[in-house]
Amino acid sequence: MNVRRRHISALALTAVAALGFGTLTACSSDSAAAGDTGKFDVVASFYPMAFLAERIGGEHVHVTSLTQPGQEPHDLEISARQTAQLEESDAALYLKGLQPSVDEAIGQSPIATKIDAAELTALEEHGTEAGHGEEHGDEHGDEHAHEDEHGHDHDHEGGDPHIWLDPVKYAEVAEGVGKAFQKADPDHAADYRKNTATLVKDLEALDERFRTGLANRKTDVFVTTHAAFGYLAERYGLTEEAISGLDPDTEPSGARVKELQKIAKEDGVTTVFYETLVSDRTAKTLAGDTGLRTDVLDPVEGITDHSRGEDYFQVMEANLTALRTALGAR
Repeated sequence: MNVRRRHISALALTAVAALGFGTLTACSSDSAAAGDTGKFDVVASFYPMAFLAERIGGEHVHVTSLTQPGQEPHDLEISARQTAQLEESDAALYLKGLQPSVDEAIGQSPIATKIDAAELTALEEHGTEAGHGEEHGDEHGDEHAHEDEHGHDHDHEGGDPHIWLDPVKYAEVAEGVGKAFQKADPDHAADYRKNTATLVKDLEALDERFRTGLANRKTDVFVTTHAAFGYLAERYGLTEEAISGLDPDTEPSGARVKELQKIAKEDGVTTVFYETLVSDRTAKTLAGDTGLRTDVLDPVEGITDHSRGEDYFQVMEANLTALRTALGAR
């Protein structure tokens, strides 16, 4: 619908002329550029945000994702063409703290409606382990919780941003996004309200399936390569032990690997989980050294041909199946 129209910066205009101006994602079948669609144009930072925008906006929105399918969102660097898309869009939906280049670009953009999902629910601190300190004491405490072998801190400012992996928190974000859409595009507020309510109900049903599916299990502990599942673990009474921290590219220290080997033996861990958008080398090395198997636990940062499902709900159902098997749920 293009609530407003503004001039594109000279730099962005040059990029557009040189590169062409098409949508950057498979999220929408409409190939028109943001700002020229006749709909409420939303630029989303990456898949979980784009999914919310599409489900809530329905037929009234055109959604463009800044992160290509299969691209690791943490590594995204904003291009001049994407800057132009922001300037010509009606709204930006992002998650501050996950993609620094997106935070900067949106912060500098004149776009009127900026929706930060991190402000729509409470963020918490999670490191390489979530809640394991009480059980294992100082031996498995915070020594390696936020640092790699070089001592670098990989915490995200303001807390762990992986809120979409907790269906309850994701529903809170959905409600906030719905209200923002209603305010920015009041002509379609009733539909946005209805679509939001449907999405929240679906997320509540997913939460219930996780609760019942994981209720009877042999162990609470699961091992992942990337500390993306802290919220999910806390929601369902599990303990995530991550090989690296919140940054998926962090290499673990030798001490952390030894610590994980001991935890796996003590807690009956059967599986080392890896994800679809990051190399499985570290997971397979640890699994081989400890006699464990490997499987996928998908942080749902993007949907590709390798994903175990075609959307958020299908991949989360696959995650539930994988966790039930790994934890011995029955």
